[in-house]
Amino acid sequence: MSLLSLTGVRREVPLPDGSVLPVLTGVDLDVAPGEHVAVVGRSGSGKSTLLNILGLLDTPTAGAYLLDGEPTDRLRARRRARLRGEVFGFVFQQFNLLPRRTAAENVAAPLLYARGRAFLTRGRAAREVLDRVGLGARADQVPERLSGGEQQRVAIARALVRRPRVVLADEPTGALDVETGARVMALLTEITAETGAALVTITHDLSVAALAGRRYRLEAGLLAPLDAPADLHAATAARTGTGLVGTGQVGAVPPGEAPA
Repeated sequence: MSLLSLTGVRREVPLPDGSVLPVLTGVDLDVAPGEHVAVVGRSGSGKSTLLNILGLLDTPTAGAYLLDGEPTDRLRARRRARLRGEVFGFVFQQFNLLPRRTAAENVAAPLLYARGRAFLTRGRAAREVLDRVGLGARADQVPERLSGGEQQRVAIARALVRRPRVVLADEPTGALDVETGARVMALLTEITAETGAALVTITHDLSVAALAGRRYRLEAGLLAPLDAPADLHAATAARTGTGLVGTGQVGAVPPGEAPA
């Protein structure tokens, strides 16, 4: 059974002149637990709108969206908010870290809304997941003292701290240099595979899409399969020079190089 299922999903935006702008015109998509799906598209193609619908941040104009078999159009606002916190982890291009909070405090932030043991042990849980992404020694640093790659790894740790069933990544490497982005993306892919979370990556970058088990192109408001793995991997090699991971260890920093 699909964890996420979209059927004929449309999203239209009303314009000041009374007309509507079609953004999504009939999207069909099924994502099973543990799957990695990538959606490629140009800027303005509706990728972020699709991600917002999947993450219950937006609602379709028409069509059906089932979350674990439950129709989302019947969800009340409070239940939608609770499901966003329990089911989804979000990774954004701009990191969205709290500037005056340490890395550990940023990662623990989603657990401020948890109950019982999860709330009481939030500090320890944050440090454990920071250690998992290679930032245990940087847990007490504020964002301005971290590099771009480190900030993105903090954002990944924050998305994973509640052990979500789905991770939604919106251009997760867009603000990073090529090598740092490759390591960050490989780390995200590895950790979600280990935890069994579904991963949906929205990107304009074919080398990022190459990591996914299924790939789609979003164009004219519709999804079409992007089944050209040879071309995708060629794009990856051209972008990085050596491929996504050349260290023998996913997420590792090459010898003699400072951490990203």
